Amino acid sequence: MPKFTRLIAASALSIALTACVSTPRSNTAPPPPPRDPAPVVITPPTRPPAPVQSFRGAEIMQVPGLEQVIRANARSLEAQFGTPQLNVREGDMRKLQFAGPACVLDIFLYPLAQGAQPVATWVEARRASDGAAVDRAACVAALRR
Repeated sequence: MPKFTRLIAASALSIALTACVSTPRSNTAPPPPPRDPAPVVITPPTRPPAPVQSFRGAEIMQVPGLEQVIRANARSLEAQFGTPQLNVREGDMRKLQFAGPACVLDIFLYPLAQGAQPVATWVEARRASDGAAVDRAACVAALRR
């Protein structure tokens, strides 16, 4: 067989073999078309509800060394410790925070009767450096003017 004929035969065989090879078909269905996103509903801002001034029976701490603090009002506490570093109001509760090198003192004030002036009912004390609890009475003594 002449060289040219062999070349044509080899080319024809190559084309025939290529036609026999098929790409694998997937048994999965094509993905569904993308859906339109849900409509965005914009709710206009509303006024927050008015704070409810309600009396709740506050637990009154009774710890030796805190007699001048417990049941004292904010004015009396400021006379003892100076201007608070923090003064937070939340409903009928008030928190005064006094701090110095020795400690941080949080005093919580609640009204003891409906419509009454809030007074100190609870005290927490901690080190400023790491937040570890310290003796409350010792902290009061360290911060007192």
